[in-house]
Amino acid sequence: MEPSHLVNPLATSSQLETSASQIDELPRDLEYSIRYESSRLNQAAGMLLRLPQEIIAQSIVILQRCWAGEHGISILKQDPKDTAAAALYLTAKPSTHSISPRQLLTVFDFLNNLKGDYTGYAAGDDPKQSTWTLSESEYESRRECLYATEAVLLRTLGFDTHVALPYTLCINYLQTLEAFDGPESPSLARRVFSHLNSALSSPQRLYLTHQPCVLATASIYLAAREIGFSLPDVEWWEVFDVDREELGFLVVALRSLEGFVEEEKATWANTKVPLTVKALRAYIAQLNA
Repeated sequence: MEPSHLVNPLATSSQLETSASQIDELPRDLEYSIRYESSRLNQAAGMLLRLPQEIIAQSIVILQRCWAGEHGISILKQDPKDTAAAALYLTAKPSTHSISPRQLLTVFDFLNNLKGDYTGYAAGDDPKQSTWTLSESEYESRRECLYATEAVLLRTLGFDTHVALPYTLCINYLQTLEAFDGPESPSLARRVFSHLNSALSSPQRLYLTHQPCVLATASIYLAAREIGFSLPDVEWWEVFDVDREELGFLVVALRSLEGFVEEEKATWANTKVPLTVKALRAYIAQLNA
């Protein structure tokens, strides 16, 4: 049976509460930080590689899926940086925007040396990035690691890499609501898609717990409230199969993201989020010292 373009398999409460990393006693706050930083890394790498946002988003969802549940990949046993790279490579491979291992690994190596400060580089206009290279021995070693990590990721996911996204639905919903007719339409659309992209990095893993139709509806509702855009004075979200309670939860979750991001910036202002097992164990040892 063909996978649905509108529906995703959702994570269960037990998969969200108990991950392989939690079983290995990774502090929960640190797991949140690693998931967030890995999402940022994939977003920046995808932009440098000129990949469409849909592919970048799919890779981030796949990355979050592989870390969920007790049978998922443990962050304390597999370098998060390598898992993130494999997720992006795997997602781009069957598309019309496939990338070579050398392109991917060179970009990840470049971003890794920025120590988390990706601002200004994602546009791809930095001369350092265009001249960054890996030695042949480094490339061969990392390519083998990429292939091995890709195989682990596929086995963990049961070879199911399908991801339904809310972007196209969102456009259809905005058209249905006649939200493209006014002068504020461009501002509304930009803010809606900004919320959808930000939700990819949510510590609550919203793309694993809610269907695309709900994510699209909540983003439209919140964006309209923020810019004062008038939507129908009825419970229009019910037309899109979303109830008030679920809508309210998602709106609160989306609004809380800004606070989470500010906390992450403050926490890691003077250091780098550890994205390798070696660096992570060293950081935990320092915390426990």
